[in-house]
Amino acid sequence: MSTQVFLLPDLGEGLTEAEIVEWKVKPGDTVTIDQVVVEVETAKASVEVPCPFEGVVGELHAAEGTSLAVGAPLISITGGAVADVSAAHERYREEEKAGSGNVLIGYGTGHGPTGRRRRAAAPQWSEEVPQGALNRTTAPKVLSPIVRSMALQGGLDLASIETAGGHGVITRADVERALATSAPTAEGVTRIPITGIRKTIADKLSRSRSEIPEATVWVDVDATALLQARRDLDASIDGAKVTLLAVLAKLTMIALAKFPELNSTVDTAAGEILRYENVGLGIAAQTDRGLMVPVVPQADKSDLKELSERLAELTELARTGSLPAARLSGGTFTLNNYGVFGVDGSAAIINHPEAAILGIERIIDRPWVVDGQLAVRKVAQLSLAFDHRVCDGGVAGGFLRTLADFVENPVVALGSVR
Repeated sequence: MSTQVFLLPDLGEGLTEAEIVEWKVKPGDTVTIDQVVVEVETAKASVEVPCPFEGVVGELHAAEGTSLAVGAPLISITGGAVADVSAAHERYREEEKAGSGNVLIGYGTGHGPTGRRRRAAAPQWSEEVPQGALNRTTAPKVLSPIVRSMALQGGLDLASIETAGGHGVITRADVERALATSAPTAEGVTRIPITGIRKTIADKLSRSRSEIPEATVWVDVDATALLQARRDLDASIDGAKVTLLAVLAKLTMIALAKFPELNSTVDTAAGEILRYENVGLGIAAQTDRGLMVPVVPQADKSDLKELSERLAELTELARTGSLPAARLSGGTFTLNNYGVFGVDGSAAIINHPEAAILGIERIIDRPWVVDGQLAVRKVAQLSLAFDHRVCDGGVAGGFLRTLADFVENPVVALGSVR
C-alpha cells in the first residue's frame, strides 16, 4: 500500500503559514477525495482544507493550536486515488483573482461562503470517558487533548468552563473565552496567546518599525467647508450616499497625483524604489477580528460617485467579516480615519511595505482666525507618516499642505478634475 503525504498548500496572497484550529479526521479514518480534513486559520480567514487523496488516515503531522509552514507535511493518507491537484489548485487561484469570494484554501473544488467560517461545535478527538461517569443528571465535558492542555496551562478549572451550544463539550473557543475573562493568576498576570490575526498584525507592524525609517508631519485644517461640501454633494449625486471618507479619499487621490513619490514601496533586496502608476487605496478598518486594511484597487481612476460606492461595499464586507482574501492585498497607500476613536492626533505605523499612511483625526469646534477675526470653526488634524527613503520632508510636507488646502477649499479641488 502506497502512502501519500498531503502538504499544507500554497495559501496565496503572500501567506506563508497557518495555525491548525481543528482536525476533522483522526488516524484510522477513511477519507474521500475533496473531503475536508482540517480547519486552519491564516492571517486573513479561518478556512477548511480539503484533501486531494482518498484512503485511510495514517498520521496527522501537526497538533491543534500549532502553526505550520506552507509546504510542510499536513496529513498522510494510505492507499486510494489521487485528485488532479494542479488543475483544482489553479481553479481556486483564478477564482480568488476574480474576487469570487471563495475562501476555500486548498486543492478541493468546494465553494464555501465568504468570510470566517464557524468552527464545528465539538472536536473530533475526545478523551475516553470513564465507565460510570454518565448519569441521568449530568454529562462529563469531553474535550481534545490540545484543548485540555490549553485550559490546564491557563490555570482553568475544567468544571468551571462554560460551553457554548448546549452540547456540553469544551472546545478551543470555550477555553479562549474563559482565558480572556478569567481573574488574574496568583502573580497578577493573565497569559493570552498571540495567535491568528493578532500575531499577523503584531509581526507586520514590528517589521514596519524595524525596516522603515519613518517620519511624521501634521497640520491643523479648517474643515468647515469640507463638511458643507459633503452635504451638498450628497444631495447632488443621484443614487449614492457620499460619505466624508469618500470625499477625503478623492481629495487624497488628487493630491497624490501631484506627489507620486508617496505612492511607492522600497525593494530592499534590489536597492530600488518601486513607484506605482495607479493607487491601491487601503482603508484601515477596526473589525471584530482585529485591524484590517481592505483595498480599493485603482482608486485614482474612480470618480467620486464610484469611489463612494466602492468604499461603502468594503465597509459592509469588513463589518460582516466577509472580506475575500483578494480584497486585503494590493495596497500602495493607506488612509486611516482616527476620528472615529475620538482622538485628536496619532503617530501611525506605516502599513508595510507601503511608503506612507495618511490619517485624519476628529473634527471638532475650535477657535480659528478667519480674515483677522476670531471665529469658531470645524477643525481637524491631518497627519502623514512616510518612508524617508522614498522622499524627503519637502515632498511629504508639500503633499500634506496641498491636501490641507483641498480640505479647506474642496469645491475648487474637486472641480479641477471634472
